[in-house]
Amino acid sequence: MDAAAPTHNPQPSGVAIKTEIVVIGAGQAGLSSAYHLTQRGLAAGRGFIVLDQSPRAGGAWQFRWPSLTLSTVNRVHDLPGMAFSEAVDTGRTEVEAAQAVPQYFAAYEERFGLNVFRPVKVAVVCRRGERFRIETDRGQFSSRGIINATGTWETPYIPDYPGRDRFRGRQLHTRDYRTASEFAGQHVVIVGGGISAIQLLNEISQVTTTTWVTRRPPQFRDGPFDQEAGRAAVKLVEERVRAGLPPNSVVSVTGLPRSPLIEAMAARGVLKRQEMFSEITATGVRWADGREQRADVIVWCTGFRSSLDHLAPLLLREDSGGILMGGRLATEVVKEPRVHLVGYGPSASTIGANRAGSAAAAELMATLGIGPAEAGR
Repeated sequence: MDAAAPTHNPQPSGVAIKTEIVVIGAGQAGLSSAYHLTQRGLAAGRGFIVLDQSPRAGGAWQFRWPSLTLSTVNRVHDLPGMAFSEAVDTGRTEVEAAQAVPQYFAAYEERFGLNVFRPVKVAVVCRRGERFRIETDRGQFSSRGIINATGTWETPYIPDYPGRDRFRGRQLHTRDYRTASEFAGQHVVIVGGGISAIQLLNEISQVTTTTWVTRRPPQFRDGPFDQEAGRAAVKLVEERVRAGLPPNSVVSVTGLPRSPLIEAMAARGVLKRQEMFSEITATGVRWADGREQRADVIVWCTGFRSSLDHLAPLLLREDSGGILMGGRLATEVVKEPRVHLVGYGPSASTIGANRAGSAAAAELMATLGIGPAEAGR
């Protein structure tokens, strides 16, 4: 199957397409959920439908910058039932992640007959009696349950610092970054202390001058990040969503690994972190003590927020701004158990998304009373 070709193109009509469960999003979490629905006997197309707004398979990976290769990206975890190496030559480490992952996802969709509808952008999800109405740019769908796997890529976060609108230079977010060469000869301020900030700082600092600023001092982690450390990090994020608080990213509680890349950057002198500036001027940034730095570009590596606006009519949020989550792996919305969020909170990592897909499929089918007999109809 051509990875760039849409799998299905539903046409608008006055009659909603009805199914038991709609999966919104076909990234790692969405495909994992769809796989586990099929393993529990629910047929793609009749029992559940996957909607994806992207033009081809690959989730957010297809939009990543070209220099993000299999050798530089954090590990791409296998989807359940099919290894990454079955679709991609993992020996070619310099292949772009934006090519390799879509190739893998497309092969996965074909192998398990997931019949993803794309491109379909979900505008809003509403309750209609005992069912949900899913309104999209390609018509309406109706389901008894929802597995939402829309991730964060569509909701980049840029903090509103004083003077941001006055800056005469260029501002961009991580998701807008393509190549370091476009910044040659310019001074670039890079904001953020996560893995993406480090990757962009490394590349850009090799072609021009940079200033690195973070809100908190970066935490560098020594030693391997083993399963025990991973479980501890996920547990911290899970505790927040089970309390109805907005999730922190899993990376925010793991720290940055002291890798050979980090050591090389330190040796080059580019890891001289500055505290966060207090305002942005027309020509740069200014700190509270009056220090100023001229800048041509500000790159905001400040993360993303969960893309959940289409679920707003369901009134899922608490006063805290978060969503109270329950279930075995904190995928079930407590206010509305017929809705599961995967790729949210503790399942935002690629390995967490696989486990969350399994839990969401099992728990949602149980909530809807879909057993083996019903699933096979």
